[in-house]
Amino acid sequence: QVQLVESGGGLVQAGGSLRLSCAASGRTFSSYFMGWFRQAPGKERAFVARISSSGLSTDYADSVKGRFTISRDNAKNMVYLQMNSLRPEDTAIYYCAGRVGPAAEVGYWGQGTQVTVSS
Repeated sequence: QVQLVESGGGLVQAGGSLRLSCAASGRTFSSYFMGWFRQAPGKERAFVARISSSGLSTDYADSVKGRFTISRDNAKNMVYLQMNSLRPEDTAIYYCAGRVGPAAEVGYWGQGTQVTVSS
């Protein structure tokens, strides 16, 4: 069982940066594949980025490639999303997600953190 708590959201101007954090509970965190999703107003939840259990493999949505970086610290049970060059279209609620394997469905979700990018 893993519980996820996001933090770090807020209001930022276009071109600015934010770093989201996700604190995970549970002794098996280092075995989980982790990721970030987002849901903009009136839209479905969408994939943003994911990272393997070891942290050696990452993947990104095309819309954030080159601007966002996902990372993790297994010693601290933390996952991060560094967001640079933010755009108004990045405005959304960002969710941390965990799954037990690369092909598994997401089994754990955080409560979300709001990111608002003003133009």
